[in-house]
Amino acid sequence: MNKFLVCLIVALAGVAPIVPASAQAVASASIGPVYIAPPQTPLAQTIKAGLSAAYYGAAKDSAAYAEAQKLYFFYGARHFAPIWLDETPDGAVAFSPPAQKILKLFAAAETEGLRPADYLTPALDVTAVGSDPIKMATLETAFSRATMRYATHIYTGRIVPGSVSENLDVAPKKLDEAGLLVQLATSADPVKVLAALEPTHPEFLALKAALANFEQNQTDRPLQIAAGATLKPGMSDARVPVLRQRFELPEAVDTVYDDSVVEAVKAFQQTRNLYVDGVMGPATLAALNGGAPLTKADILANMERWRWMPRDLGAFNVLVNIPEFRLSINRDNQEEYTTRVVVGTTKHQTPIFSESIRHIVVNPYWNVPSSIVKAEIAPAVMANPGYIDSHNYDLLYQGNPVSPWQVDWNQVSATNFPFRIRQRPGTSNALGQIKFLFPNKHDVYLHDTPSKSLFERDFRAYSHGCVRVQNPMEFADALLANEPTLSRASLEGMFGAAERWVNPEQQIPVHIAYFTVRVAADGSLQSFDDIYGHNANLIAAMGLATPPKPIDIVAEADDGTISP
Repeated sequence: MNKFLVCLIVALAGVAPIVPASAQAVASASIGPVYIAPPQTPLAQTIKAGLSAAYYGAAKDSAAYAEAQKLYFFYGARHFAPIWLDETPDGAVAFSPPAQKILKLFAAAETEGLRPADYLTPALDVTAVGSDPIKMATLETAFSRATMRYATHIYTGRIVPGSVSENLDVAPKKLDEAGLLVQLATSADPVKVLAALEPTHPEFLALKAALANFEQNQTDRPLQIAAGATLKPGMSDARVPVLRQRFELPEAVDTVYDDSVVEAVKAFQQTRNLYVDGVMGPATLAALNGGAPLTKADILANMERWRWMPRDLGAFNVLVNIPEFRLSINRDNQEEYTTRVVVGTTKHQTPIFSESIRHIVVNPYWNVPSSIVKAEIAPAVMANPGYIDSHNYDLLYQGNPVSPWQVDWNQVSATNFPFRIRQRPGTSNALGQIKFLFPNKHDVYLHDTPSKSLFERDFRAYSHGCVRVQNPMEFADALLANEPTLSRASLEGMFGAAERWVNPEQQIPVHIAYFTVRVAADGSLQSFDDIYGHNANLIAAMGLATPPKPIDIVAEADDGTISP
């Protein structure tokens, strides 16, 4: 009996009381009167006896008491009848029709990107039960546990995000196991109940379809272009005829990378959000070849990350995809605006999380993070107090500006630096003319930047963690589409020397995400570099592969600026 009770308590610890229409009353000071229905079968009597012993035998106000009480009330509301088992007239035990439907769902778990073995465990062997009521009760419990495991995996994923990286600040969605068990116990179609937990994001569904057609998709890769030197207009190269074939251009007598090929490459770059220059460099070549060949593990890992995402992204939302170095504004799952972004280096990674844009700041001060002050600014100002004014900074002590020339720098060190640093509004400000705030513990936000040249690169991981937006005023215009009193023009009218804060009437969801596989406008799958290693680490955590040895690469801006 103890084994049965332990299993049952673990499986259903979150169950809340249900109130049936009849039966004996049980008083509870904490939850009010609850009604317990009498058992109607020998198996139900066994379940009641075990739950009753745990309930009345536990010390009041203990966790064990609370758990046992919830279980007792849950099964008591249903005459202590099992959900998943039936008894035949000859006393044998068999899975109920709902359980048999769910077993088929477990067997087909691979179509959901899950593993059947996680649910079809030896504990579900109905042939080992015989007529032993304790084994019957244990089997009932095991089935509930397997069902809740499947439900959790399909709803919020197999892996806890924070176990992959501390920069994955994603709280797993909470599953109402009690409510779900009630639904499953009373539904004529439990498979439909569980299927409703699956993400409905179009890109998740596209990945699921790609998984189902994986082998066929591997044979449908585009005509491959061989690796080689970067191709620029006017060059001759043996790959040009293949490019002409790829773009369905007329054959030529030579191998010159002529205007017709350049224009075709430009059009392709436009569709892939690459820098449009007609030059076939490494990024354009990779895109032409469909990115790195996708593996099933890549698809499964990206499906897992979609399960981590909020179920409702918001009808109008902002999505920043770090591996893609791209931001988009989406309305009803349709992209309305997109622009390039610069994200954090591999050393100063942009964290993954969701929040809401609540404030827009025009002519912002930049309050320099203490990590940057300690590592970069403090040593510079101690060596040359004129560094403060030359970079348009304020030196603040207890919130008040002080002159760096009045400080005895011999009494200060980088580890004992009692000052804050902020950069005044202006053309050299690291945040540019505008920033978009969504309060978060990482102090990360979207902002303008004076370092415009970095947006021309295809690899754009150069910041200290914040996200720089290539066209911030265009972004602001698209972001404020639903605002009756704010617009790009009204924000530009605030440009000047004074910091100005405005608050949109509607808070706009923003999702800083990490997808290495996306669905292009034409429905094809695009793959992107795993710049932070999150994809490889997740694949390893899912038991799909061993991650490669980490490569310590820190991409730094080469313009000499310090910026977020």
